[in-house]
Amino acid sequence: MPLPKPIDMLRTLIAEPSVSCINAAHDQSNLGVIHHLANWLEDLDFRVDVQPLPAKPGKANLVAKRGSGEDGLVLAGHTDTVPCDETLWSVDPFAVTERDSKFYGLGTADMKGFFPLALAAAARYRDAGLAKPLTIVATSDEESSMDGARVLAANGVVKAAAAVIGEPTGLAPIRAHKGVAMISIALAGSSGHSSNPDLGDNALDAMHRVMGAVIAFRRELAERHVDPAFEVCAPTMNLGCLHAGDNPNRICEHAELQIDIRLLPGMDTAHVLDELRQRVEAASEGTRATVQPLFEPVLPYQTPSDGPLVKSLEALSGRGARTVAFGTEAPFFQMLGIETVVFGPGSINQAHQPDEFLDATQLEPAQDALAALIGQYCV
Repeated sequence: MPLPKPIDMLRTLIAEPSVSCINAAHDQSNLGVIHHLANWLEDLDFRVDVQPLPAKPGKANLVAKRGSGEDGLVLAGHTDTVPCDETLWSVDPFAVTERDSKFYGLGTADMKGFFPLALAAAARYRDAGLAKPLTIVATSDEESSMDGARVLAANGVVKAAAAVIGEPTGLAPIRAHKGVAMISIALAGSSGHSSNPDLGDNALDAMHRVMGAVIAFRRELAERHVDPAFEVCAPTMNLGCLHAGDNPNRICEHAELQIDIRLLPGMDTAHVLDELRQRVEAASEGTRATVQPLFEPVLPYQTPSDGPLVKSLEALSGRGARTVAFGTEAPFFQMLGIETVVFGPGSINQAHQPDEFLDATQLEPAQDALAALIGQYCV
């Protein structure tokens, strides 16, 4: 059966809602997207393995392989999107709207738009024998827990010499990005009547001291660690939201601060979180403090700037490899011993925004670059 045109595949994928979210009320299955990809890949003579995620009904990864032997190439991406508020969109987020050489829809850039191009590139070799395997990987829950990529890294079934993660980079090869950790700092005091502060232990008073310690730690990290290859050249620590108390005339019993930490390659995530925990406990001065990740952190990622895949993508794109601050699944593929580069159509500036779009002018260059990599690594 002929493979549908890339735009028709994109329309089909966008029409399948596949939101992942740590809030169960918004979380959705990704199986609709997985099954469409599986059908198209089987038509291209790939051996398709749909792998349900343990303890996550309705979630699955897909690993599709054509060819045999060692090394080869992986083209990988995630099937989920962030939630969206449809009232903020000028178009239907679950349909592709073409306007001014742009394709609008939830996930067009981040990153369902990568899959039709990867499959179209693979289809160019439909009648060719592959000397080394080509593997297409589609994961679950990148936008929430990254559990799909974590499972792949743990089971070790994906093997190759090189992997391209098709996140939106504007077709610039990305060789490094910061790690991502989201942390909850919860303080448990004790309540009492506000007329006598000695009747309780005010968690907000303790949180004031803790916030001062966190901000001081942020400043110290920025002084200790600098990488001029990054636009924001120091690690960052964003105090994102604070929830506390329930009434002005009650001593505040509970306060929670949630922060986002972005660490540079080379920094030890576990060590930084241990140091943060020690500083919070000291600043809380006896008020019970709990410091824990909201999900298992994503480690910083970096691959050598002179690696073969980096050099190939620089030559194919005409752009030098660079770095970004946002996180991807690249560290999990790197854990498998695969040279990994992030490279795909679209812009991160459109991701997670109303009226997300994919620039139509990037589709053909992206497909050509992926096809050239298949020829280099597999044929």
